Amino acid sequence: MGLIGLGSMGRHHARVIRAVEGMELVAVADPFGDKHGVAGGLEVLPDVGALVAAGIDAAMVAVPTYLHEEVALALAEAGVHAMVEKPIAATAESGRRVADAFASAGLVGAVGYVERCNPALLEMRRRIGAGELGAVYQITTSRQGPFPARIADVGVVKDLATHDIDLTAWLAQSTYERVAGEVTHRSGREHEDMVVATGRLANGIIVSHTVNWLSPVKVRETVVTGEKGAFIANTLTGDLTFVANGDVTSEWDRARAFRGVSEGDSTRYALSRREPLLVEQENFRDALWGRPSEAVSMSEGVNTLRVVEAVLTSAATGQTITL
Repeated sequence: MGLIGLGSMGRHHARVIRAVEGMELVAVADPFGDKHGVAGGLEVLPDVGALVAAGIDAAMVAVPTYLHEEVALALAEAGVHAMVEKPIAATAESGRRVADAFASAGLVGAVGYVERCNPALLEMRRRIGAGELGAVYQITTSRQGPFPARIADVGVVKDLATHDIDLTAWLAQSTYERVAGEVTHRSGREHEDMVVATGRLANGIIVSHTVNWLSPVKVRETVVTGEKGAFIANTLTGDLTFVANGDVTSEWDRARAFRGVSEGDSTRYALSRREPLLVEQENFRDALWGRPSEAVSMSEGVNTLRVVEAVLTSAATGQTITL
């Protein structure tokens, strides 16, 4: 394995790649050096060309978003399998070129949407698939916290809301049909720092996403409401809770007032917790080995970026965008 980009995400990928059975980190590259000291005894190479020349079989791309296409296309041309950190590229058009290049070359191409590997979301998806929620009505996400100094080239929609859009389509097993969004620019940066987006999926589920970089309180929550109750995933802690619709009649008049459904029993599940980034790399390894894999395809990455761009277009035009 080779790794290009040794910044805030690359340093974690270096650690995880070394921990995955069947993977060996043999080359790293970053034109700005190794400020986090993760190269170990490896030479820090200057660019993707030098990384390819090191004789790697596959690569992890953790460079800034605006460089994703350039680096990924160079890897595809050299016949190197790759996983690219999310989003797949700076634009959907750029992402499509990357996806097409890997498909045409017969290479494994994946996108690093690590939230799909969160234990709470994995268990939620399994239980939804088993029918424990009945029909799914709504999916809401909240992803809020302080500004991350690691980001300079994109706004909160492409950096963070892309997670929520991807995981929502994955949980619902449906594409987006239409979206509407509102953004603000409160921190004096070129790119947006807050977004509220709503939409409908092709299977009729309604969705909403609240995402920002300006909250002093860090929140990572996904709520799926359905026929039998609601699943609540805290992806910071990896906890999953199910709140059932109640069937107990109250004798207290105020509590008996109609609220749609009543609150029933609440269950917090005991889950096996593994580091999501490690699971993500194992998924990529399995894809490389030709095993069944949950790695996120580049085509899925492009579809997510199309929705991301639709949210930004909606915010700019004031119109709901149909996909």
